[in-house]
Amino acid sequence: MTLTVLHVDEHLVAIDKPPGLLVHRTQLAAHEDEAALQLLRDQLGRPVWPVHRLDRGTSGVLLFALSAEIASLLGAMFEQGRMTKSYLALVRGWPAEDEGLVDHPLARDPELPSAGQTMLDAQTRWRVLQRREWPVATDPRFATTRVALLEAEPLQGRRHQIRRHLKHIAHPILGDATHGKGPLNRAVAAHLGQARLWLHAQRLELVHPVSGAPLRLEAAPEPGCPLTV
Repeated sequence: MTLTVLHVDEHLVAIDKPPGLLVHRTQLAAHEDEAALQLLRDQLGRPVWPVHRLDRGTSGVLLFALSAEIASLLGAMFEQGRMTKSYLALVRGWPAEDEGLVDHPLARDPELPSAGQTMLDAQTRWRVLQRREWPVATDPRFATTRVALLEAEPLQGRRHQIRRHLKHIAHPILGDATHGKGPLNRAVAAHLGQARLWLHAQRLELVHPVSGAPLRLEAAPEPGCPLTV
């Protein structure tokens, strides 16, 4: 697999990560032979350092550093919220409003029960880009399913923040096996001919850690993809 490079300079590199690709190998998916870190390292012929992560199912802008020092600087910028991130999400249902803010604290580890965990501040802005109605039936009372394409901007970087927040407002992301509904996900996959998490990191804006220049990294969904308007 050849990765699409969105930007590269002597300090950092950004790629357009395809859905289903791990950021780096992990014991939780020991059977997987490919991961973005190793593929990019081999493609560039030099070491790379991941500075943030995307869920395996999420596609789009993924940033790496080309030295440990730059990785530390970029990691601090992510931790301090000094980057603007924008995602596209295809969700179940039509939100009643055209835009909103989810302000809902999240437990640090989404894979453990929330009770007893530290609750972290988390806010996600969202707005509706398009409302759709598909000939997908998972309830005998309805012959169609309503879905919406949203733009989502997490103001922090909590793990699974967008996925958890959109579930919280009863609009889970289609294809989300953890926070969504299995029958709907399977019906949508059959309708679209593709099973995936319909979440895409479309834009990342930051100040370059060395030059101080504004840097805007963008990855558009493929033409005709359900994540396009």
